[in-house]
Amino acid sequence: MNWTLALPEIALACAGLVILLVGVIPGRNTFFGCTMAVIGALLLAAVLVLGQPEGTALGGLYVADAFSGFMKILALLGAALGLVLALDFNRRESLDRFEFPVLALFATTGMMVMVSANDLMAVYMGLELLSLPLYVIAAFDRDNGRSAEAGLKYFVLGALASGLLLYGVSLVYGFAGTTNFDRLADVFSGNGGVPAGVVVGLVFVVAGLIFKVSAVPFHMWTPDVYEGAPTPVTAFFAAAPKVAAVALLARVLLGPFGDLAAQWQQVIILASLGSMLLGAFAAVGQRNIKRLMAYSSIGHVGYALMGLAVVSDEGLRGLAIYMLIYMLMNIGTFAILVGMRRRGRAVERIEDLAGLGGTDLGRALWMTVFMFSMAGIPPLAGFFGKLYVFLAAVQGGFWTLAVVGVLTSVVSAYYYLRIVKVMFFDEAPAEGGLDATTPGLAAVTATTGIFNLVFCLYPAPLLLAAGLAAAALLG
Repeated sequence: MNWTLALPEIALACAGLVILLVGVIPGRNTFFGCTMAVIGALLLAAVLVLGQPEGTALGGLYVADAFSGFMKILALLGAALGLVLALDFNRRESLDRFEFPVLALFATTGMMVMVSANDLMAVYMGLELLSLPLYVIAAFDRDNGRSAEAGLKYFVLGALASGLLLYGVSLVYGFAGTTNFDRLADVFSGNGGVPAGVVVGLVFVVAGLIFKVSAVPFHMWTPDVYEGAPTPVTAFFAAAPKVAAVALLARVLLGPFGDLAAQWQQVIILASLGSMLLGAFAAVGQRNIKRLMAYSSIGHVGYALMGLAVVSDEGLRGLAIYMLIYMLMNIGTFAILVGMRRRGRAVERIEDLAGLGGTDLGRALWMTVFMFSMAGIPPLAGFFGKLYVFLAAVQGGFWTLAVVGVLTSVVSAYYYLRIVKVMFFDEAPAEGGLDATTPGLAAVTATTGIFNLVFCLYPAPLLLAAGLAAAALLG
C-alpha cells in the first residue's frame, strides 16, 4: 500500500489536528496565528503536490496524475486567498475564532481527496469531508439570522444531494459489482451492453455531483447561501470548492463512465444550457451584489460544463483553464466586496458602490477589470476562458451550446456593466463613500487583477499545464 503518494492530504490532515489542539490554548491573536498556520500548511501541501509522482495508492482508492495536480493547486490557492480575505473581516465582525481556519483546512483536505478519488467510496468520503465543515462556516455568524438560515438550508439540501449520490453508488455497485474506477471502466468497455440499472445509478450520481457545482436544476441553495453567509465564506464557497467539485465531476464521468458518454452527455448539455440561461437572466433584477454573484457563478459553471460536455482534449483543457480564470476573477471581486464597509458597517447593495470612482479610484478601476473579465470583454482573461470552451464546442459540433453561450454572455454583460455605471456615473450617497480598504485585501485585489490583465500576454505555460492535465484524465 503506497500511502506516501497521499502525503499532501496526510500532511494537511495532521496539520489540522495540531492547529486544532493549539487553538484551544488561551492566548492573544489565536485567530490570526491559526490562520497563518493554516495558510502555511496549504503552502506545504502545494509543494508536496508539485513534487508528487504519478500512480495509484491506498488499494486503488487514490490516484495522482497531472489532472489532480493542476486542480489541487487551484483549490489550495483559492483556499489560501479566501483565508486572507477573512483576516480583517472576521476581526471586525467579532468572528475571529480559531475554528474558522481549521474548518477551512479540513474542507480543503476534502477537496484534495475528491480530486484524487479513484473509487466511488473515496468520492463520498471526500465529498462529506468537504461538506461538513462548509455547513458550519456557512452559519459561522451565529447571532445573524441570515447566516444561520444559510447554514441550515445548505445542510438540508446537501444531505439530500448526499442521499442521491449514495443511492446512485449503490445501484452502480449492485449492477457492476465494483466501485473502483479502473474496474468500472473495464466492465463498461466490453461489448456486452450496459444494464439499465447502471444508467439509472449514473443519473443519481451525476445529480449528487451537480448539486455541489450549483448547476441547474440543483442550484436552488446557491443564492440564499451566498447572501446569508459571511462575505469571506461566500468568497471561499465561490472559489476552491467549486474547482474541486468540477474536477470531481470530470474525473467521475470521463474515467469509469467514459464509455457511457452517450448516456450522460445529454444530462451535462442540459445542465450547461440551463445554468447559462438562468445565470444570465435571473441576475438582471438583483440588487444585493452577493446574490448577483451567486447567479453569476451558476452561469459560469454552465460555461465550464460546456467543456466537459464536448468530451475531448480541447474541451477538457478549456474546462481546466476556465476554472483557473474563474477562480481568480471571483476572488478578486470578493476582495472588493469584503471591503465594502461604510462607517464600520458592512454593506451589500449594488447602490452602495455609487460614486466609488470619485472616492476610491483604485478600487473602482480594479472592480471594472473584474466585471469586464467576467463579461468576457477582450483582452482580459475572462474572454480567453470563454474562448477556449466555445472553440471546443464548435470543433465538437455542439453549435447550440456555443450559440447559447455567446448570447447569454451578451445578456450577462448588462448587469456587469451596470455595476461599472453605478461606480462611475452615480453620485455617492450622503453618508459618504466606502471605508478605506486593508493592506491584505488590497494585495489580493491587485494580484488577481494583474493576472486578469496580463494573462493575454503570456498564456502558454498555463495552457500547457491545462493541456497536460486534460491528456492525463483522458488517457
